[in-house]
Parts: sequence; structure tokens; C-alpha cells
Amino acid sequence: MKRKALATGLLVFVSLVLPRQSPAFGETSRLVFVQGRYDGDWNPRPGALRRLAFEVAVRTSIATAPEEKVLPLDSPELFFYPFLYLSGTRPLPALSRAEVENLRRYLTFGGFLLCDDAGDGAFAASCERELGRILPGRTLGRIPTDHVLFKSFYLLSHPAGRTLSRPYLTGVVEGGRLAAVISANDLGGAWARDEFGAWSYDVVPGGEAQREVAFRLGVNLAMYALCTDYKDDQVHLPFIMKRRR
Repeated sequence: MKRKALATGLLVFVSLVLPRQSPAFGETSRLVFVQGRYDGDWNPRPGALRRLAFEVAVRTSIATAPEEKVLPLDSPELFFYPFLYLSGTRPLPALSRAEVENLRRYLTFGGFLLCDDAGDGAFAASCERELGRILPGRTLGRIPTDHVLFKSFYLLSHPAGRTLSRPYLTGVVEGGRLAAVISANDLGGAWARDEFGAWSYDVVPGGEAQREVAFRLGVNLAMYALCTDYKDDQVHLPFIMKRRR
């Protein structure tokens, strides 16, 4: 009995003094990529966000969740996550009033949206149309290559994806920051791996060098979504100019 009591006391003592993993932080301590679900082909590049999350984690100091979260566009849960990803091969269906209002609040209150066309440009055009409803009165235009987005982590001179269909990105500014970015180059197609670890799609015309640019752009997008324009601060200019040289 004495030995049993001693053993029990020892277990209690160990449980008190040893560090324990706390579940209190959970997803809030990591960047979780959210994929928007809508009526239609909302997931043409399965595995793309998982690979991007892995690359962001190994290349930067950002802790990421290994799996993306899928949410409908009218979900109030969107407000817990800073990065929303929409992809498609065909035109995005006209959004409902609830979806439009929810996305308007999300983007106005600091959320970031990436629209990624995995087809022939129709999805990108439809996203531009819907953004006119979501953020009426805001101007959608080309993002210049000297924008902080192209130097938020990597110094990039141009955008790329699985293709080079469009040599530029477009975006909408809200409150002095890019709230939405549209790519017509199928970023997800460059990021995606299959269940065996092989790349799901060839990258054309630039091959693996172009795929690397697509990943670097993905990292920059994640960094911008979290930090916006901190790299535009004057204190960073000498370091940036040195790297450019």
C-alpha cells in the first residue's frame, strides 16, 4: 500500500512539473489558408494550398497549418482567417446577396482574397466582375511590379504560375492596402502535388524555374496578407537596394 501510494504521488508530481502541450492557441497561432467553396468547380487544383503551406513554413518564420480549411463564402468563420483563396476553371457564378455582403465585410475589415484562374481567363474575368459588386466604387487595376507585394519576402520582377497567360496581376485597393489580387496564370497548378509526391502539372513555358517563381509569389502573397506594407518602410530601403544589386 505504501509503495502504491508513493507511485501515485510520484505520477502526480511528474504531471505537475513537466511541461504540457496547451491546446489553447490551436489554429490561431498558425496561418491557415482558407479555400472558398461556391456552386461550381471550386477545387480544380487539389493539394495546391497544402503544398503552399509547406513551402511558406520551411522558407519563412511563419507557422502554417498543414491542411487548408474549406468554407462557404457566406460563412462568418471567414473572419478568423486572414487569407482566402478562390480558384476555378470556369466563370464564377453570380454570388448571392449574403455572399457579397459577407465578403464585403471580410475585405473591409482586413481580410485578403486571392483569385486564381486555373482555366482560360474566364474565372479571372468573373472575379473582377464580382469584386465590382463586393467593393463598389473601388478601382480594379494592374499591380505595378514596384508594389510592395513583389518584395514582401522575395524580390520578384514579374508574376508567374503554371502558365504565363497574363504578365501582370490585377488587384483592388481598400483602405490603402491590396484587399484582393487576381492571377490568370494558374498558381495552384504550379503548386499542386499528387498523392505520390509528384508535381501534378507541367509548368510552361519556363519549367521548374517558372514553378519556383510561382512559389515565391505565393510566399509573398502570404507575407503581404499578414504584414501588408511593412517592407515599404524607409528603414528597409538600404537592405532592399543591396539585395537588388
